[in-house]
Amino acid sequence: MYRVFLVEDSGAVRQRVVGMLSRIEGVNTVGSASTARDAESAILATQPDAVLLDVKLAEGSGFDVLRSLRALAPHIDVFMLSNFAARPYRDRAANLGARGFFDKTIELESMRRTIAERAAQSMH
Repeated sequence: MYRVFLVEDSGAVRQRVVGMLSRIEGVNTVGSASTARDAESAILATQPDAVLLDVKLAEGSGFDVLRSLRALAPHIDVFMLSNFAARPYRDRAANLGARGFFDKTIELESMRRTIAERAAQSMH
């Protein structure tokens, strides 16, 4: 199984993304969080293969979580999600080590495809 952890402060978006992930063969959502602090501790405890990480959180920033994960768990693939998908956000995420960046308003299908491809690769 390809294990994914979701960090998203919107309950509606969290439900939608978890629903999308549940329909991908070989993918298991192993947890979720809505704040930076909760995310960091839960991600380190569950050691997922990938994290889908919102930029703007209820408390803290997804960029802070990304920076921490790159230092403490560089083997975990982190993909950023945001409604703030302008070039400066994408560039900052890439510079901090994100494996991808998806605009929640128009790129969720692209996110789903990327996770499906990763899951398929991990089964071989």
